[in-house]
Amino acid sequence: MLTQQDLKQIQSKGIDLETFEEQIENFRYGFPFIDLVAPATIEDGIRKFTDTELKGLEKLYNNEAPDHAILKFVPASGAASRMFKNLFTFREKYSGFQNQDKTLFEADKSFNSVYYFMNNIRKFAFFDELTAALKKDDYDIDNELSEGNYGLILDYILLEKGLNYANLPKALLRFHRYEENQQRMAFEEHLVEAANYCKDNDDRAAVHFTISPEHANKFIADINLVKDAHEKNFDVTYELTFSVQKSSTDTIAVDINNKPFRDEEGRLVFRPGGHGALIENLNDRKGDIIFIKNIDNVIPDRLKEETFRYKRVIGGYLIKVQEKIFQYLELLETGKAIENDLTEIEKFCTQSLSIRISPDYDNMKRNEKGEYLFNKLNRPIRVCGMVKNDGEPGGGPFWVRNAEGEISLQIVESSQIDLNNPDQKSILAQSTHFNPVDIVCGVRNYLGECFDLHDFIDPLTGFISSKSMNGRELKAQELPGLWNGAMADWITIFVEVPIITFNPVKTINDLLREEHL
Repeated sequence: MLTQQDLKQIQSKGIDLETFEEQIENFRYGFPFIDLVAPATIEDGIRKFTDTELKGLEKLYNNEAPDHAILKFVPASGAASRMFKNLFTFREKYSGFQNQDKTLFEADKSFNSVYYFMNNIRKFAFFDELTAALKKDDYDIDNELSEGNYGLILDYILLEKGLNYANLPKALLRFHRYEENQQRMAFEEHLVEAANYCKDNDDRAAVHFTISPEHANKFIADINLVKDAHEKNFDVTYELTFSVQKSSTDTIAVDINNKPFRDEEGRLVFRPGGHGALIENLNDRKGDIIFIKNIDNVIPDRLKEETFRYKRVIGGYLIKVQEKIFQYLELLETGKAIENDLTEIEKFCTQSLSIRISPDYDNMKRNEKGEYLFNKLNRPIRVCGMVKNDGEPGGGPFWVRNAEGEISLQIVESSQIDLNNPDQKSILAQSTHFNPVDIVCGVRNYLGECFDLHDFIDPLTGFISSKSMNGRELKAQELPGLWNGAMADWITIFVEVPIITFNPVKTINDLLREEHL
């Protein structure tokens, strides 16, 4: 039973009561698993361009992109704390370089170990900054390393008295080292990317970062420190915008009995709705063509050109199909499309856009066919890069059947799949590609108006996870993912891109991989 205080709290967050009640129902009845039909493959659902096609699409993008409002959209609010899990675990057990601690230090020499971290610490882009932080308090890093004072060094990396990396977003961590004592933070690499494939005719490049409120001031301050230098180096003017996850996208937490979870003061507990909440932030952007890429998926300059090329390629393909879609929509709107026109449009839908046409289509009248095709084409578009999966099968591109029985291409996470179902597990095992979050979106219709992206979300694709708060169990609910259910009803096109386009930094030692040095 909700109290007046509860109702005021819900209202203050901008959440309507109907949405609140729907979230409670989702906890009670759960979300259905995704119904996989087949993996998307090169032969069925994923495009692989020839060298000639690659050159043509890149040229098309270079010629036409400056006439579009291009935006680079970077989800950058994620905390870096999970990158340092191994370091924290080691720090809790380590007190000094005694025999017992030396054994602990040398027990694991694998890539993600603290041993590997310390033996390669000079390779990190933040090494100079760390050295200066230690020197400020009269510590010499070479001496501390030789004496095995690894706990002290970790404290100066992780905690506020030093670099405070455990409490910063990934965006503000120094990822790459360059000549002349230059080190770039993760967000800087996105500025460099934007200068190379997001400039308009006036050499302006628009970049939008989603950030967390607690880091907003530092984020903007750090950007202001380097912005002018990058503008000068790349002959560009940046238009930088920022947003935070809206309070109205938070979701209610519940206890194990699916009753609203309350804190010690009796107030309702809400939690962030996950990256799916960022569809709100994306919906507020007024760009024409929007590139989406995660904050940690960047590489140094020496490897960037191939990634730039494929950004232009998928952008070029978006421009190419979008122009054709708009032509067809203008024709269909007149109601004058003849049977040959409808046959041509249907062929375009199936062959160029991977749209599955309803079995009922052949029995429709001409005007009904026109309306059906119009509705299929009048939607946001996303062209998604997909990387060949040479390892274990996981989430990625699949043909999926929705609650209405319609089959379409979707990006699916492994957590959405019923692994206890042999048929579904078999389809997952047959997958050939995975999703690196390399997406370019067309978010305006043929009239130049922005779509309302709320109209294209599948609300049945959220999921529930178990959490705890002050030692008490609770259940949390995440909204349909930004590139999963939040884009479920978009026109979806999958394109194979090379593995170099996927180099995320999930642990701090990932920065020691060849691709980041």
